[in-house]
Amino acid sequence: MRVPLSWLREFVDVPADATPEDVHAALVRVGLEEEDIHSFEVTGPVVVGQVISAEPEPQSNGKTINWCQVDVGEAEPRGIVCGAHNFAPGDKVVVSLPGAVLPGPFPISARKTYGHVSDGMIASARELGLGDEHSGILRLAELGLDPEPGTDAIALLGLDDVAVEVNVTPDRGYAFSVRGIAREYSNSTGATFRDPLLDPALSAAADERRAATGFAVTISDDAPVRGRQGCTVFTAAVVRGVDPSVPTPPWMVSRLTLAGIRSISLIVDISNYVMLELGQPSHAYDLAKISGGLVVRRARAGETLVTLDGKTRNLDPEDLVVADQSVAVGLAGVMGGLDSEISDSTTDILVEAAIWEPVTISRSVRRHKLPSEAAKRYERGVDPAASAAAVARVITLVQQLAGGTIDLAGFYTDSSTPPEPIELPDGFAESIMGVAYSADEVTDSLTAIGATVEPASDGWLVTPPTWRPDLTDRWTLVEEVARIVGYDRIPAILPVAPPGRGLSRSQRLRRIAAQALAAGGATEVLSYPFVAASFNDLFGSPVAGGVAAIRLANPLDPDAAWLRTSLIPGLIGVARRNLSRGLTDLALFEVGTVFRPEPGVEYGSDALPRGGALPAEAELAELRASIPPQPWSIGALFVGDAVRKQPGQPAVASGLADALGAAHQIATTLSADLEVVTGEHHALHPGRTAQLRVAGQPVGFAGELLPALASDWDLPRVTAILELDLDAVIALAATDVSATPIAGFPAATQDVSLVVSETVRAGEVKALIVEGAGELLEHAALVDEYRGPGIPDGSKSLTFALRFRASDRTLTAAEATEAKNAAVALAAARVGATARE
Repeated sequence: MRVPLSWLREFVDVPADATPEDVHAALVRVGLEEEDIHSFEVTGPVVVGQVISAEPEPQSNGKTINWCQVDVGEAEPRGIVCGAHNFAPGDKVVVSLPGAVLPGPFPISARKTYGHVSDGMIASARELGLGDEHSGILRLAELGLDPEPGTDAIALLGLDDVAVEVNVTPDRGYAFSVRGIAREYSNSTGATFRDPLLDPALSAAADERRAATGFAVTISDDAPVRGRQGCTVFTAAVVRGVDPSVPTPPWMVSRLTLAGIRSISLIVDISNYVMLELGQPSHAYDLAKISGGLVVRRARAGETLVTLDGKTRNLDPEDLVVADQSVAVGLAGVMGGLDSEISDSTTDILVEAAIWEPVTISRSVRRHKLPSEAAKRYERGVDPAASAAAVARVITLVQQLAGGTIDLAGFYTDSSTPPEPIELPDGFAESIMGVAYSADEVTDSLTAIGATVEPASDGWLVTPPTWRPDLTDRWTLVEEVARIVGYDRIPAILPVAPPGRGLSRSQRLRRIAAQALAAGGATEVLSYPFVAASFNDLFGSPVAGGVAAIRLANPLDPDAAWLRTSLIPGLIGVARRNLSRGLTDLALFEVGTVFRPEPGVEYGSDALPRGGALPAEAELAELRASIPPQPWSIGALFVGDAVRKQPGQPAVASGLADALGAAHQIATTLSADLEVVTGEHHALHPGRTAQLRVAGQPVGFAGELLPALASDWDLPRVTAILELDLDAVIALAATDVSATPIAGFPAATQDVSLVVSETVRAGEVKALIVEGAGELLEHAALVDEYRGPGIPDGSKSLTFALRFRASDRTLTAAEATEAKNAAVALAAARVGATARE
């Protein structure tokens, strides 16, 4: 919201020497956010001049210039070259003399041009920053001005004004007006505030509008949104015999310009001016283009409206419109219709101001992609008490500036609900804010914002003002007390954490797992949890087929309308984006929750507890039951080279080994004994897929994407992925972990080669060796697998490197051999293994 200081001073006593920075500081103290300072950026000398003569001089380039003699209030007239032709001798214009600087910045100096020395410049409205019109110079007679030559044009046109801009939060729609900002300045500084609605003349005129009858308006809302009527207040008035071609006065143009509103025409400018002043939008129609009276209704199916921007809008049955007896003439609260627009031939105008239901307006704005200044205010709530006053102000300004007669006929209705009193117990503000507020501070603060405060048995009954729909309970009243008294009263004290608290075991281990992968060179990413159903079907289960998933009621992207059941889709999206930018070697991981609803269970609840009350156990149980299980997972993706090519080192491509290495790294960090067995997954390459287990229970998978899928997603042919159920791994991990002491005795190493059937898994054979060798076996690793000559068909040879050690003595070769033979015997008994010589 931009507020010219000259306008602000009409409603509140801003000191004459107050700078824009001072005003900003005052408004920041009551919770408004400082944005910017705006001015016309015009410095003098800029004066009124009267054209004495204008001699046209054709030029060789085909252009005709005027060599003018202009009286600027000095002893001698100044010679000025001007290329415009919309003026004549005798006209009074605005002259920028040498030394002046116009917006741009555009410094003015005497310069030789077209064979003359032009001693200044006759300015257009655009050159002065007063609008977009630049086809001709600004003629003061057209503005109804007749000043003496030499008069300071900067002050005359209001170019010396300055505006402060503040950001208004969505809950404080009343501050989208000079009236609201003036009240806030008064609350901050204690300066006297003059509410324009209480001005005797405007108040009397508003009462006349409320009593006016005779103009037919029907409120017919047979499809209210959320059970709330779309229109609760409607005021209409008629002014006859106006002259809409009269130019907007300079003081209004300058204020509108500083406020960020483009001057269009007098009637439109008046409507915008009053909207900025009082916060109540209004609209003016050409009465001759209205058939009969007005009807406020919902749009009919298939109905269209050409809005003032010239675009045809296909209306929705939920849209609220203002219509005459035949067609819609305006999209309520958003924009008027082109067919009823005021033109230079208009003589009678109809002015209306209404209170529209915010949700209806907000939906219409988004449906038609049609934001407007009026809609911005209606979406946040407009003071229902200002409707009649706004219409009275508009028609008064119209009569003063465009002539005409205010018709006695009009219309007014008000079905709005007055604000309900709110109980505010004594001491409640202190219990919430931690600040001791006196009774006077509480009542004075609430009175300052416009509330009515009455004593009650244990505190006060507070009735919010009509312009504050955001004040709905005692907590919002406390916020106002804290804001008005001053946020500086709230101590900046960090709370002391209770002893014995901190991260839970799961939180701590999740962080450790992420730190382990990051320390290993992987990059942590964060992806959106919204995916397509096909991604959930691919990665939500190792088995092909649909999986239970939660669909969003109002998705941002209809192609990603489901909550993820796996982290892999997000990692694939991140990898594709980085590959498209030339980053070909990637090791990515993400730690996050996935959503895995139980089949057949309906989720969702409307029972949300109040923010200021501790929910009961029953409420918490209902809330927990309303959301699906959200286990924590950790996923990783590897593409490109794990080791880049360098002198003496060939490139090493990423693959399944990297995914398995990351899985082992996570398991080791969490003190979990990870088992890797051959697995199957319908999205992964057969023979390049591993099932990951802890304590015999499946906890995830690792593998390489099917080449066809990798190609569809523009990924390299070899793309390795990993996903672990982090909650399951943590639950199965050892809770008591002790460090293994460094051995003081030497180890004995031996190798063993076992011939087994091709159907026997190497991991299974290794587990049997570990079991059979007993406590002396310190380490076992598969070092070779062989198929070929010397090995029976359908068999394979597995070679394991074994390391034996005793904690209390040096092992003999015989002891190590005995342990090895025991392992071979167990493998022979269980899987038919034979030792290979």
